[in-house]
Amino acid sequence: MIADEAPSRSALRLPERRLFLGRAGQAGLSAAAVALLAGCGSMAARNAAPPAGAQDVGILNTALGLEHEAIAAYQLGAESGLLDQPVLDLAVTFQGQHKAHRDLLAETVRKLGGTPVEPKAPYDFSDRRLTSQAEVLGFAADLEQAAVSAYLGAVPQFEDRALAKAAASILGDEAMHWATLRNALGLPPVPDAFVA
Repeated sequence: MIADEAPSRSALRLPERRLFLGRAGQAGLSAAAVALLAGCGSMAARNAAPPAGAQDVGILNTALGLEHEAIAAYQLGAESGLLDQPVLDLAVTFQGQHKAHRDLLAETVRKLGGTPVEPKAPYDFSDRRLTSQAEVLGFAADLEQAAVSAYLGAVPQFEDRALAKAAASILGDEAMHWATLRNALGLPPVPDAFVA
């Protein structure tokens, strides 16, 4: 895998994100992802009515931030030296799909007149113990589960229904990643009839 260049930091402001944050917290997103979702700025700025399309740009940028985090996490797993070749190949495939999501999300933010959020430099995954292939797979599965829940929370928030449909397509891909990783860990690939 090829590492992306170290980017500059960029602040992310989301006008309406209560449901998205609620889902993210339930899914167990990393502290970095929750901080990204929380954004910054004064309370008055956060409560002001957003310009048309600004909410969609904010949601897209939040999703973009999650994709940046996933790319970095798969890079860490690939460089760990803990993955057998077939598992490494799968990780490279999943990382490539996250890069495709990233590229589409960033392009869409630009088309809507926004500025795509940049990845953090560097991501801090030090809270995860990665000493075996199973731990790397568990880490990736946790991130994919969090992404599924985050996209699920985001889809109904889009003002533009075409964007909601595109996000739902990415949600499906994230769910397949999560199921595949659970299966590789010897867990039931689909743990419940409904995703929360």
